[in-house]
Amino acid sequence: MPITLQRISKVIAMPLVMIPIALASCSSSPTSGDSFNAQRSEQSKTQAPASDEDIFLYRAIGASFLCNARQADIEFPKALGIAAATYAQVLNGKHGSFVASAGKEKLTNKQLFAGAEFQIITGALQYCPKRVPEDVKSKVEEAISKQKSLSN
Repeated sequence: MPITLQRISKVIAMPLVMIPIALASCSSSPTSGDSFNAQRSEQSKTQAPASDEDIFLYRAIGASFLCNARQADIEFPKALGIAAATYAQVLNGKHGSFVASAGKEKLTNKQLFAGAEFQIITGALQYCPKRVPEDVKSKVEEAISKQKSLSN
């Protein structure tokens, strides 16, 4: 079965539903459901959206993870999935799922994950192109080319 970005997303997307639960379990004080939701809602309002600098850093970290994992012979889908899930969790936990370039729209876990995958793959293509499978390279290059033609 060929590797596709959509297939990779489907394999890893389910654990992302668990992000809020995982973040809640890291809390240092116990909270009831209602007060936790109110606290989380208030916290999201005070968290700064991820800036371009933040995204650049998370992209570099994710791409570095992917390159190192591939160097250690970890399968591409597994390495990408872990890197993208971590990237999305950081955006969710540290920035309340807000990214400055997306405006005031709170991004869904699916959007965070898809963006993370794309950012990480493009970073890996820059840092370790030989570690990215050819079919993935061609799909990303096609998507970039299509985006450039739409913006012209």
